Amino acid sequence: MSNINLGRVVLGGLLAGLVLNIGEWVLNAKVLESQMQEFASKHNFPLQPAGSAIGVAVGLTFVMGIVLVLGYACIRTRLGPGVKTALIAGFFAWFGVYFYSGTINSVFMGLPGSTIVFLLVWGLVEYSLGAIAGAWLYKE
Repeated sequence: MSNINLGRVVLGGLLAGLVLNIGEWVLNAKVLESQMQEFASKHNFPLQPAGSAIGVAVGLTFVMGIVLVLGYACIRTRLGPGVKTALIAGFFAWFGVYFYSGTINSVFMGLPGSTIVFLLVWGLVEYSLGAIAGAWLYKE
């Protein structure tokens, strides 16, 4: 990792994390707000998460952005810099966060298949945009 510019990884990662956090806010607070309130009421969950839960989620999403850009920095030496490589890094992150764990959790919560597909597509777009933004700031 001696050739990786860790300062740029963090800088690009924070931008990627900002894109991911904005995407998650739009998804949860705007697009799915009524469905989430209905689901919470149906299952006796609190309508609003505990005070620290939002902070933890936002912080971890910024960490995910940094990890995403670190992945980009690691694979760009083999695949070359640019959007294609950023999209591959974003795909790997999306697979671990949305496809694998998101699908398992969605199935266990009993979400309809159409909602799961919508979430997967949303996450793929979100992680692609975050990866492109973070890669744009990364320089060795």
